[in-house]
Amino acid sequence: MSGGMARGRLQVLQIYRLLQCVHEGDRRRIEEMVNLGVENLINLTEPRDGTGVLHVAVSANDLDLVSFLLANDAHPNVRDRRGRTPVMLAAELGNDAIVTLLTQKQADLKLLDAEGKGVLFYCNYPTKRHTRCLQLALKNRADVNNVSAKGLHVFQTMCEKAYDCSPLCLIMLDAGADPDATNQETGVTALMEAARAGSLPLVRAILRRGGNPNALDKTRLTAVHYAAMGGFFEVIQMMSAYSADMGSVDLHSCTPLHYAAATGNANCCKFLAQRGCNPKLKNQDNLLPRQIAKDAGHKAAAKELRKAERQQGKGDKSDGVSLMSDLWALTLHDWSNEFQTEIRHTFGDKTETVYTDMFVLVLEELNAPVKSEQLLSVISAHDKRGEGSINITDFIKGVKYIKKAFLLSSYMPKKKKGEKGGKGGKKKKGKFTLPMPICTLLPELKPRRPDGGPPYFMIETYYNCSDVHRFDRSHPPEHPIINDSGWYVEKPDTVYININYCVKSGNLETLDLAFSQGVPVDVQDEYYKTPLMVACSSGNVEVVQYLLSQGADVNVCDQFFWTPLHHAAHAGHLEIVDLLLKAGAAVDSSSLSGGTALMRAIESAKPACVDLLIRAGASVSAESSKGKNCLDIAVDFGDSEIVKLVKDKMDSLPKAKDPAKEKGGKSKPCINLFLGGVSPQSVSVADTLTATPGKTPTQTDSKSVVLQNSRITAGKVNTVDISFVPKTVPEMARTTNFLYQLMSKIESRRERLSLDFDFDDLLMPFSRDVQRRILEQTKTKD
Repeated sequence: MSGGMARGRLQVLQIYRLLQCVHEGDRRRIEEMVNLGVENLINLTEPRDGTGVLHVAVSANDLDLVSFLLANDAHPNVRDRRGRTPVMLAAELGNDAIVTLLTQKQADLKLLDAEGKGVLFYCNYPTKRHTRCLQLALKNRADVNNVSAKGLHVFQTMCEKAYDCSPLCLIMLDAGADPDATNQETGVTALMEAARAGSLPLVRAILRRGGNPNALDKTRLTAVHYAAMGGFFEVIQMMSAYSADMGSVDLHSCTPLHYAAATGNANCCKFLAQRGCNPKLKNQDNLLPRQIAKDAGHKAAAKELRKAERQQGKGDKSDGVSLMSDLWALTLHDWSNEFQTEIRHTFGDKTETVYTDMFVLVLEELNAPVKSEQLLSVISAHDKRGEGSINITDFIKGVKYIKKAFLLSSYMPKKKKGEKGGKGGKKKKGKFTLPMPICTLLPELKPRRPDGGPPYFMIETYYNCSDVHRFDRSHPPEHPIINDSGWYVEKPDTVYININYCVKSGNLETLDLAFSQGVPVDVQDEYYKTPLMVACSSGNVEVVQYLLSQGADVNVCDQFFWTPLHHAAHAGHLEIVDLLLKAGAAVDSSSLSGGTALMRAIESAKPACVDLLIRAGASVSAESSKGKNCLDIAVDFGDSEIVKLVKDKMDSLPKAKDPAKEKGGKSKPCINLFLGGVSPQSVSVADTLTATPGKTPTQTDSKSVVLQNSRITAGKVNTVDISFVPKTVPEMARTTNFLYQLMSKIESRRERLSLDFDFDDLLMPFSRDVQRRILEQTKTKD
């Protein structure tokens, strides 16, 4: 038995008390009031809004409470003052579980509210939950063509939100909704709303179920007008396949072409003009579509409209055999593209050529928009040899009976032509680009953790919760002013930080926590750098020792093939270089450009690191990709002490035998170009006089004027190295301890000359200037 509104003071007081219990979820009290209160109290509604107990429970989304109330004989069809039932509220909230429960309790889904709206009006929201509610309502025979008291059709109302609610609209169509559903106040149809939103699947579904594409609203707008307002070319093309009138004029004398010109869609303007819309019609403001496009700055659309005006003036006509551009032929072409799946299925999916008689029967069966005499023109265009057969693919493409500019394929994006080569048709070679490694880690190489957390190089920050036993919730402090137990009891939210930030700051507690949680010690960040590399580069000896104790790989490489030893040598950290060498680091490992750790130490201008690497067995004869060895790099960077170290090591190496001497000949003179050497232009005349081939040189007086003159000319008299060699730190240490400390501070503060990356085209400033001048002089001569 359905209840009504509470009347009398006792009923009003008890229903308000019962609603309060429902709000609080007090089931024991609810049951007492239902059993001891006035008759049928659970089905009464309060007098102001007409709210009942089920309305309150449904609004709270409390499924268990709704089930409890229904078990206590609550009626599922109780209405409030607006005529809404609990199932309507549940559908509006998208609670499909409550809708299912209410339908199982015989809730009537055909009931209407005070505005004449059924439950389907309350399902009009773009969520999966509301979709399930809609399906449940349709399954329980809700009225799919419900029209409200104001003339609103439920399907047309859903199509107003077609941009978001297309799946709901398609479900309604499948359930039998009227495809010509119309708003009786405005005359807008469901097809117009779908075209306004540009929903291609919904427009196709409505048209295939018999929707009228030429229906007019109260302002004489058609679905084509609404599609043109949004510039939806595919929608306009589809409606052309269903014989939509492209030249319809509204109350403001505007055709769809005026609206398409305002949006600036060139394809829409071209298509509408080709399919029968007159580009020379003016609206009430005496404006042509071209003028509207020009004023709005749409140059491409204005250009197409200018072409359409010229074509309209020619009044092109087609005969029955040549290529056509008549409106009926273009409509047939659009229809064949829209229904090509049905056409091929009817003829047979593997059939390409069919007889003309069968072709005519199939098109009549599929209700093609063409007359019999027009169809004969199409057949004659395809069967010029009189063989009595037609190629289905050619018919769908329209190449045999439609002019090329009017084909749908002309609207497809054109493929870019390949570059034309020179003679012989060979393609020109593109500009050479040096292959460089990717500088950031690929997304697939930094997956998230199994629990959905961040990548492994983002680690949890260590929280020092000291003195955790000072307070607890069972023993609070005596006075509330000193109550800081939350600082010790409540653990803060987890904060993640890049592991290499912790390495730079020396946060060993966070690193230890991360490694205890299974984070690899050699994990790479987004720049391919491991914690050991960052520690070596930043110079944190304590962190390096800690990472080595955790088993860090000393020979791991980044994207430039730099090892931790490269980073340590490049930064000039002597103690870290020593630690890495003792841990088994490869001393001659080469980078992407062929650079070794010794080369990086030479670039850092740290003689102590260079000496340590040389004593550790680093090769001084190794060459980079530019063909430079360690001595060449030392000369380029200009540190005399490092040059001396490298040169002494190279001189101590066993010299290779000269093949020219072994054959009895003479070898070319070896000229040192750096320390006290002689340039190639200064070869003396005396050498040529005294070293004549095949003769024994005569004894000449060392004080001879001729000999002295030749020696002076060659620069061999009193050869003295006057280059300044500064005193090193060890020499200063032997003099005064104070001077030693002073020089150590100066050397530590000196800015080192270094390289951040390995590039094969790197030149020192002097070499770069010389090369630039040579190129300028060469261009001037040319």
